[in-house]
Amino acid sequence: MTTQQTIPPHWKPQPTSRMCFVCGRENPVGLHIQFFEDHEAQQIVVPLIIPARYQGYPGIAHGGILATILDEASGRALMMLFENDPFWVTARLELRYRHPTPTETPLTVVGWVTRQRTRSAEVAGEIRLPDGTVTVEATALVVCPPPDTLKDWGQEAEFWRVEA
Repeated sequence: MTTQQTIPPHWKPQPTSRMCFVCGRENPVGLHIQFFEDHEAQQIVVPLIIPARYQGYPGIAHGGILATILDEASGRALMMLFENDPFWVTARLELRYRHPTPTETPLTVVGWVTRQRTRSAEVAGEIRLPDGTVTVEATALVVCPPPDTLKDWGQEAEFWRVEA
């Protein structure tokens, strides 16, 4: 994925991992998306252009790729609240495809927290065209995984970082 937009100075880049399909720096088939925190708006923001190779129909982004992007963007909104506990997982994801999402077009993805609990949260997200039209909206329930799952993920913590 690429971006041609200037990133406002108040947006804080979030760390990325090594091999995550969405953000992984070293994943050869990954999307390599960079996520930003806009603390003023209390949202995750992603300016991006979806390349034609991720199309479903000609000129239209594949719905599965859109779901993947929104799953990550909405869930990452929790990282603004829990910097030391970034590993939450999606328990439920619901999408509404409102309009076709074009490839090769500047888009903005946003994600935010709608309700926070101790071990779960409700999050939401949207993909927007340059004129603000929402093409896809998502709501999700994310949960903190059990400790036995997290113990294996800890070894990846050293690879989470912000790339310059």
